Amino acid sequence: MIRVVCLFILLANIYAELSLAQDTSKYPQGVQKLLLAYPTQIISYDGDAIIMSDGCKITYKEGGNKSHAELMNSSHMGDIFVYPYLKGKVDRISKNYDPGRIRNEELMKKMYGSSSTEVQSNLVTITWCSKLVNQKLKVTTINGIDKQLKKISDELDKHPELKEYLHSAGTFNWRKVRGANRMSSHSFGIAIDLNIKYSDYWQWDCRCTSENADLRYKNRIPQQIVDIFERYGFIWGGKWYHYDTMHFEYRPELLLEE
Repeated sequence: MIRVVCLFILLANIYAELSLAQDTSKYPQGVQKLLLAYPTQIISYDGDAIIMSDGCKITYKEGGNKSHAELMNSSHMGDIFVYPYLKGKVDRISKNYDPGRIRNEELMKKMYGSSSTEVQSNLVTITWCSKLVNQKLKVTTINGIDKQLKKISDELDKHPELKEYLHSAGTFNWRKVRGANRMSSHSFGIAIDLNIKYSDYWQWDCRCTSENADLRYKNRIPQQIVDIFERYGFIWGGKWYHYDTMHFEYRPELLLEE
């Protein structure tokens, strides 16, 4: 048993050394961003697949002519970067422009857990906005997300004028996206929803689940809240054509500069 553990540590050290020595400038831009965003989880790239810290490989593929609906269900990891995420205030969102709604489920399950039980084994309880809300929420410790969300909480606690928006409608919930066959980011303990009272969601408004629906954008979440979340690696569902303004999820790879 000791030999197995030592071998595993040795392999991990080798991968770490390879990661430090590699010339990432020749990698696809998406791979470069993934390496920077998840340095303890993704350590290298072999020209075909990203290499995880345990030595497992996940194929990295991008390109191809896909419809919006196909992108939503794509298993190609590179497709998560098709719609660039724009930080700061956005005044207009083109039809089907959904930066961050495309997720690679294989990568998510590898990082955070492939079942509800596995994900829950890495969850901790944090106190959300202890001064203004004082709510207990469960989030994952993987990639330091619990610490990032606590930093957001501490900043928001300094703004009593935002209190009415901050009560959370939930974090971890192992489930599929409503009206779809793909897992919600809430399944992995990386997302938080804010107060439903001030939230707008495209499926509520169109009373449908069709990706082809013509939508009229709505939002009541203050930009200041969005800016604080983005500062710590969380994207906002209010920047999607298929808007979900209560929703924030940890996706730092989409917030890195080109």
